[in-house]
Order: sequence, then structure tokens, then C-alpha cells
Amino acid sequence: MAKTGVFESDPMVMTKAMELKKELQKLVRNIVDDEDYRTELIDQARETLFALKELKVKRRSSSLKLRETVLCPEEFKCPLSKELMRDPVVLATGQTYDRPFIQKWLKAGNRTCPLTQQVPSHTILTPNLLIREMISQWCKSRGLKLPDLAQHANEEGMTEADRDHFLSLLEKMSLTLPEQKDAARELRLLTKRMPSFRALFSESLEAIPQLLRPLSEGKSGSSMYPDLQEDIITTLLNLSIHDNNKKLVAETPMVIPLLMEALRSGSIETRTNAAAALFTLSALDSNKTLIGKSGALKPLIDLLEEGHPSAMKDVASAIFNLCIIHENKARAVRDGALKVILTKIMNGIHVDELLAILAVLASHQKVVEELGDSGAVPCLLRIIRESTCDRNKENCIAILHTICLNDRTKWKVMRDEESTYGTISKLARHGTSRAKRKANGILERLNRAVNLTHTA
Repeated sequence: MAKTGVFESDPMVMTKAMELKKELQKLVRNIVDDEDYRTELIDQARETLFALKELKVKRRSSSLKLRETVLCPEEFKCPLSKELMRDPVVLATGQTYDRPFIQKWLKAGNRTCPLTQQVPSHTILTPNLLIREMISQWCKSRGLKLPDLAQHANEEGMTEADRDHFLSLLEKMSLTLPEQKDAARELRLLTKRMPSFRALFSESLEAIPQLLRPLSEGKSGSSMYPDLQEDIITTLLNLSIHDNNKKLVAETPMVIPLLMEALRSGSIETRTNAAAALFTLSALDSNKTLIGKSGALKPLIDLLEEGHPSAMKDVASAIFNLCIIHENKARAVRDGALKVILTKIMNGIHVDELLAILAVLASHQKVVEELGDSGAVPCLLRIIRESTCDRNKENCIAILHTICLNDRTKWKVMRDEESTYGTISKLARHGTSRAKRKANGILERLNRAVNLTHTA
């Protein structure tokens, strides 16, 4: 008979474990049976093994019931959980907490000590070995056993061994070039596969500067060692996915300048990932402002103009997000966005994404003026007439509506289009609700102008 383990005590956990084991068997079988197997299968097998390990460690940790919490000395209790501490750590202010609970407090965005309300000089957590040993002796005297530090995991599956490995990788970023390259590559892979490793960067204000040190110390990282630059920039992208990291990453002084340098001088994959990082970071309005003020729109627009197919979507998404706030619209116009975007649209390149940006920019007065002088109106009318995409038609008519309100000289082009093809009236009948409103608004103005002409 098989041994009863932690999985058997919970049917849902047992089912998940069985699914993972079946998936692992399938992956291993494919690797063993196929001489020409894809290397991605090894990565998938490794991830499945980790998930299985994580499930078991979590379950073992949660199955430990310390009923003596109520009776234990107060100094053994975590001030946050009010329970017996399993992994006591000291915050920079000198107070001791159980690691999972103080980590949860800090990751929620709190930057003060829960007990003293002081702002700690850093958020590195130092193991309190004395309290740990005292708790261990107290438990032994009552027949209890605390989990070993190497086995103890927090709610995200991190062990002390994982955390120590993370710190050692950061230390290597200050050592020799081969060590920097190896560490950067591993941090890239770990932060891609494991959300818990992304979260570790929020525990210390020094973690991100340590990661960036090879690039911030000179130009060697980008000009002589593009692979090192690519791994570091891609790690930044991975970190930015974690919501609690977005503010910390963007506000680290070196980050945005290094992303801008990567946009200008990196490999195409580095440049694409730098654009993707700026897009992800710009989810926060405060970051939109910070990125815009830093001058990042110019290299994004330059990369858009170059037109690398693999980079276009990420670049367009970053520009769109940044231009949602008004001050960045002016910056984008000043940096030449309009000419680049119109040229691409007229050539039929990434029309969907670029029309969305143009619709956002159209609320800026200078954009309206330039659109009128650039031949954009016939192009937008043609897209409405020929496109099968409702969103594109909606964006086009919204831009035309803005032009109609501000530039009477373009009314004739719209009237001619309507007389020949009925383009605007068709959209007023069959478009999206927003497109119908904009189309009807244009028709009302055109009709009013005709009536006034007849009256005169």
C-alpha cells in the first residue's frame, strides 16, 4: 500500500496533484520517445515539477496546526497574525514578525512598521535566529515540531533556499562578466516562470539597482554585450507584470533611462521587450506622467517609424497607453508621432493599433490642424468605406468628427464622399452606437451648412 501523504488529506489537492503527475508523465514520455524533441518540452517538464513541489510544500505547511499558540509566550507571537511565529524575521526598525505576514503587509504597499509606524530605511528582512531557537526549544518541550527553514514556504511557495539563491544571483551582478551573464540569464528565466521571484524584488529597495548594475556602470552592457542587456531588460519586463512592482520599478532612477537606451541601441528583441516594459509600467497613471517627462516617447516613435514587424504591436501599445494623459499627447506631437502614424496608416501597416492612437491624439488642437493639411480626411473616409472592422470605422469617424468641428475647409471633401458613396450615412445606420453618434453629428453639420447656403 502506498504511503499516505499530504495530498490524500484534501480531495482537491489530490486531484490537482494527479493532473500534474499525468502531465509530467506525458512530457517525459515525449522527451524519451522522440529523438528530435523540442527543447521547450524540458522547460515545461521543469515547470510541472516545480508546481508539484510547490503544491506539496504548501500543503505540508498548512497542515501544521499549532494549538499551543494561545498558551505560548507573547514574544513568540507575531504582532500581525497573533500566532506562534514559524519564521521570525527582524524589520529594519528592530521589530520581529513572522515572515509570511510582514511580507504580505509590505507587498500590499505599506511602507511603515506596523508596530511603530516608522518608515524603515530598507525592507530587507533579517532572520531572528535567537527567537527562532527559543521557539524551537519551547516547541520541543511540548512535543511539537516546527518545519525546517529549508522546507518552510510562504503562501507564494518561496523557501529559504529560494530566497538565498535569489540574493546570491543579485550579488553576482557585481562580479565578473561571466558571472553577471549567468546570473542575468537565470533571473530572466526565474522571473518569467515564477511569480514568487518577481515578488521578491519588492522586498528590498536595493534589488532592482543590483540587477541593473552591469548596465548602469557604463556602456559595455549594451554596446559590447547585447545578450547581457537583453536578459536584464527582459527581467525588468517580467518584474513589471507584477502589480505591486509597477510603481517601484518605474520610480527606480535608473530604470526608464536604461529602457530608453535599450530602445535606441539594443537587439530587436531587447528593443521590443523595452517597449513592452514601458507599456506594462504605464498601466499606472503616475507612471504615465513619469515616463512621458523622461522623454521615452521619442525613442518609441523612432522605433515605430523603423517598422520592425516583431516590435510594432508592443511599441504601438506603449504609445497608446502613454497618450491617454493630455500632457503626453503634446509630447508625442512634438516628437513627430503624427507624421509617422499617418504614413503607416496610409500604407496599410498596423492600421488597427495606429488608428486607436490617432483617435486619442485627435483631441489635441495641433493634431487637428495637421490632419487637415496632411490628406488624412480622404484616407479615413476610404477606411470607413472599405474596412470590415467596426472598431476601425468607429475610430475613423470619431477623428473625422473632431476635424469637422474644427476645420470647415474639410466639409466639402466629406460632402463629396457622402454624395458619391453615402459612406457617412451608412455608418450612421449600421455602425456601433458611438460611430452612429459621431456620423450623425457630422451629417447634421453638413446638412445645416447646405441649408444655410440655400437660404443665403
